[in-house]
Amino acid sequence: LTYVVTSKRKLAQLVNEHHVKGWNDPRLPTLVGLRRRGYTPESLHLFCERIGVTKADSWIDYSTLEGALRDTLDPIAARAMAVLNPIKLIITNFAKDSIEPCSAPVHPHDESRGRRNFGFSHELWIEADDFQTVPAKGYHRLYPPINGVAGGRVRLKYGFVIECTGFEQDDSGNITIVYAQYFSDSKSGSATSGNYKVKGVIGWVSKHDALSVQVNLYDRLFNEAQPSKDFLEDLNPHSLTTVSAYVEPSLKNTAAGSHFQFERLGYFVTDCIENTSDTPVFNRAVSLKDTWKSV
Repeated sequence: LTYVVTSKRKLAQLVNEHHVKGWNDPRLPTLVGLRRRGYTPESLHLFCERIGVTKADSWIDYSTLEGALRDTLDPIAARAMAVLNPIKLIITNFAKDSIEPCSAPVHPHDESRGRRNFGFSHELWIEADDFQTVPAKGYHRLYPPINGVAGGRVRLKYGFVIECTGFEQDDSGNITIVYAQYFSDSKSGSATSGNYKVKGVIGWVSKHDALSVQVNLYDRLFNEAQPSKDFLEDLNPHSLTTVSAYVEPSLKNTAAGSHFQFERLGYFVTDCIENTSDTPVFNRAVSLKDTWKSV
């Protein structure tokens, strides 16, 4: 399998020299590691069916394993909104003490699973990537007014259409606050929502009911598809990034091993070891699409 090693000797070296956090580290191709990463028995069965059986040595691209996981999680994973790299969004024309109820299906293709509820408020969290001070060509998300032209418009998924009116940044140039106004007759599902045509749709969570969580973003263990004899030199230093994030309130008190699709972000699983009710921990199982080139 590309981008990992399956030799027991090499795996033991990774564990014993603390390059990973034990045999159940989600970056390892061990069964306990794969389970903690979010792989299901069904995804491994599908992977085996797709690669077949041969007597000849061959390399199987890691994306084949990830594809099997996506295909098995898509029909079963509950949906949720999350913000992994948050910046504050203030809706200037929405009352500070008001909450507008919003809802979304637990699963878009299975109405019997019900709906999840959350509130729209004066202060929200959005992804930092959903705002640019100077929009790149083809960028259809938020940006401030430029030379008298109105700022970018987007739909907050399951919420309202908003238009960016300005922003604040710190002394280092980092964006700290984005300002926008909302259109009260644009709420998703309302009779007048169709009057607004926008190209961008972004995720969000409301500051008043968002849950603060830890998210482990796992990536390929090695930078090289076929690690060399000196395999430690090929280790990916960014194979684990831990971030403080916000998720919608429906994820409160989720059981260990529960799978979710964080909309627009990927598939995640509640960690079976580090997760607590006070500090929820989620692991990224796989992104929504393959961002690595095939071998």
